[in-house]
Amino acid sequence: MIDLVAKSAAEGLLPVTIGALTLSEIPHREVHSIAPFKGAKVSTALKKAVGIELPEAGRSTTKGDVQVLWTARGQYFLIGAKPPKLPAAITDQSDAWCAVALTGPSAGDALARLCPLDTAKMGQGDVARSLIGHMSAIIVKRVDGFETIVFRAFARTLVHELRKVMTSLDAQAALPD
Repeated sequence: MIDLVAKSAAEGLLPVTIGALTLSEIPHREVHSIAPFKGAKVSTALKKAVGIELPEAGRSTTKGDVQVLWTARGQYFLIGAKPPKLPAAITDQSDAWCAVALTGPSAGDALARLCPLDTAKMGQGDVARSLIGHMSAIIVKRVDGFETIVFRAFARTLVHELRKVMTSLDAQAALPD
């Protein structure tokens, strides 16, 4: 019989620090997609069960290790907790995603080289669905940088692209004025 070994999506690739930027994998968390049925009152039931409600479009809500991200119109990710029984379509997507944290003073500049978002206008807790290079991504503004979530299959490509940008920014910072 084959013994399967669980591995993180970016195992052996992260963490990496180049210049003032650090890229690290966010430890695996439980992820459930929640798509409320039309007219359903999901937010109240979710708050009662896990302590936080559904966020507004483009935002996230957090309490301790549990968070809810807006991911699209009528779609949210509950991260770090099991969802209660809700009037919604719920799917477990825990193994489908890779999340990385890009931190440092020029994290927004790094993302701007790969992503069409104006990251300078994002406030803490803001969420956007966009592209990083050619990859569909969920981008969350954090206190010290950005959380980027991509499909697990894109983990190696995401790390490669961000490392190239980090190296470029570090080289530019070393140039004389």
